[in-house]
Amino acid sequence: MFKRIWKNYKFPFILLLSIIVGCIIGIIFKEDSVVLKPLGTIFINMLYVIVIPLVFFTISSSISSINSLKKLGKIFKVMFIIFIITSVIAALFMLIGVKIINPASNVSIVMESGVKETIDIGSKIVEMITVTDFYQLLSKSSMLPLIIFSCLFGVAVGMLKKGKEKISNSLSIISNVMMNLIKIVMYYAPVGLCAYFASLIGEYGKEIIGSYAKSMVFYYIMALIYYIVFYTIYSYIARGKNGVKTFYKNIFIPTATSLGTCSSLASLPSNLECANKMNIDEDVARTTLPIGATMHMEGSAMASILKIAFLFGIFGKSFTGIDTYLIAILIAVLSGVVMSGIPGGGLIGEMLIVSLYG
Repeated sequence: MFKRIWKNYKFPFILLLSIIVGCIIGIIFKEDSVVLKPLGTIFINMLYVIVIPLVFFTISSSISSINSLKKLGKIFKVMFIIFIITSVIAALFMLIGVKIINPASNVSIVMESGVKETIDIGSKIVEMITVTDFYQLLSKSSMLPLIIFSCLFGVAVGMLKKGKEKISNSLSIISNVMMNLIKIVMYYAPVGLCAYFASLIGEYGKEIIGSYAKSMVFYYIMALIYYIVFYTIYSYIARGKNGVKTFYKNIFIPTATSLGTCSSLASLPSNLECANKMNIDEDVARTTLPIGATMHMEGSAMASILKIAFLFGIFGKSFTGIDTYLIAILIAVLSGVVMSGIPGGGLIGEMLIVSLYG
């Protein structure tokens, strides 16, 4: 039995051990452990370098191979419905949490006066979906324009009457090459994550103590509960008991990568590899995961509710009332599905909170 478990979960165990070792190093050596940061940064940078070509080739190859635009439309429709529903659920869950345990109680933060910032929403929307030159697509800060371009490119290939199969097959082959490249990079993951966690704990260990500590710990606990409870439910809805078993058998590596990098984009390669192991339909996985990495942020939706409750606490306002809750949920959904794809979207979300609540 032990041999079977080791065979199935060997790499996740190694990653978990490397993270634990990294945390211990950070606790023991504190600031001195920052010397390991370059080893972790190398891992993060390799993932970021892979992301751009990975997104383009996975989306364009998947869409170009879908013969029916009706099927493509169905994938997009269901995808965005799920994005919105799960974001609402995440926001409601956090809302209930902050009503039961107010993380902003007894918070004392000195507020300094400053110059009001104005944001042109129209120009931000343009920045969200377009770039001014092609080379700007080749940047992780332009993920949504890249995704839109990849989708349109895939549709354009699918419209060809001659040569469609050749181009689509070529895109698919390169996409598979990128997946193999991910496997190569992941061999370095134990070293990279160990070093990254060591430097993270060593560098920021002191900063978690203070006025924000209670809110931060509360957020992590709520996120963990949401992860265990709701992802189990979603897995069960998808494929019953086998869905839950398959999910937990394969999800540890993407989870460890996301914890180490704090980035959905950097976690995309491991998520795609995980989806492949879970036998998720290739067209669905290679279309929804890259888009979801930019536009499906349940964590951002939860964080938005916490930000709002925190601000209400700072300014001594009562966080009550149906209209207050509905506005909070609306902001949370916008933050999780829309603003996460905008450069500086977090700032826009915070400005929206301040303006809507006066």
